[in-house]
Amino acid sequence: MLLAGRGFGKTRVLSEMANLWATAGVCKRMALVAATAADARDVMVEGESGILACAPPWCQPEYQATRRRLTWPNGAIATLYSAEEPERLRGPQHDGALCDELGSWRDPSTWDMLQFGLRLGQNPRIVIATTPRPTRLIRQLLAREGKGVVITRGTTSENRDNLAPGFFDSIVSRYEGTRLGRQELLAEVLTDTPGALWNLDNIDAARREHVPDLQRVVVAIDPAVSSHEGSDETGIIVVGKDGREQAHAYVLEDLSGRYAPNEWARCAINAYRQHGADRIVAEVNQGGGLVENTIRTIDANIPFTAVHASRGKYIRAEPVAALYEQHRVHHIGGFPELEDQMTSFTADIDRGKFGSPDRVDALVWGLTDLMIEHEPYSGLLAYYAERAAESRGEGRNQDRRKSEPISEPANADLRSASAEPSLDNPD
Repeated sequence: MLLAGRGFGKTRVLSEMANLWATAGVCKRMALVAATAADARDVMVEGESGILACAPPWCQPEYQATRRRLTWPNGAIATLYSAEEPERLRGPQHDGALCDELGSWRDPSTWDMLQFGLRLGQNPRIVIATTPRPTRLIRQLLAREGKGVVITRGTTSENRDNLAPGFFDSIVSRYEGTRLGRQELLAEVLTDTPGALWNLDNIDAARREHVPDLQRVVVAIDPAVSSHEGSDETGIIVVGKDGREQAHAYVLEDLSGRYAPNEWARCAINAYRQHGADRIVAEVNQGGGLVENTIRTIDANIPFTAVHASRGKYIRAEPVAALYEQHRVHHIGGFPELEDQMTSFTADIDRGKFGSPDRVDALVWGLTDLMIEHEPYSGLLAYYAERAAESRGEGRNQDRRKSEPISEPANADLRSASAEPSLDNPD
């Protein structure tokens, strides 16, 4: 397993290994597995450092896109798989596998299905190249170092001669010395952030593979004010809850990304329809009525709830984090980007450097709508609790943006809805 920083040359390593195995006759039936089908095609096969670009002139493989297959002149074959479709690995047999960005695989069962198919030849083997996100699978493999697992590590700076100077000026200089830089540039496997509201052990302990029957589903949005490169993401998270007396919640999908307004609205509405959701919940502090209007231009009949943030992000997230500690929130599969934000979410996070945790914001809005009961005068109590914390110098308001002022006591999260509120979640 190669744990290396961004720009180290992980893709080149996998490509050279695939060509070596094929031309030397080491492997005749290989699996190429990436986080998505597009990654397998665009990065592992057709990319600047992909297999086609790295193959020797005298042994160029033929790529058959419709069959998801590479065939070398000597008959060796490599088949492309997406980690989002583990069932495609059920049945095929391989004598070697090359895995790209294992830390970004959402469905843990993909790894299991791959293992079951490695049953050809005398010595089936796997090569993994990944940025070291501390997922459960990567931690399990690290624990097996020296016992059938060989670990190689590399940093971004080791390949500096082959990277654009601007990359170091804009990216490396910005993140060097930070926690994110230690993971993405120095390839360190990080433990939990001190003071973070969530930790991976709690998330992993409650993780599930299958969705039960759900009583309610909502699509939560934390819209960004712009969509240009470098702007914050729009958080879009789909969550649901079951019907048991003490309800449990389930994180179903993370669709967050950088979108133009019409794009995030269409994405959220598609998720609403696909998951049979009850309503869309969106923060309107920065967009005001434009947020609802954007959604209504696409579908005028969507049940919509507007939520207004009158407390700091950390304060709003604490009741949701408590549900995770009680193992009452379950992630269906893995959500690497969301979980990275969750396990780095502290009261004093530097948003000027790392941007807004929009995925976490959307998660909190969705789970609050589903799971948090709104008691009378809760906003007034929260207001005075914050004032008391400030007077003690606890600094719990450090994460409040200028766009989230508290000018007077108010209900914790004032709500307005264009449709009647849900009966099982009264205001």
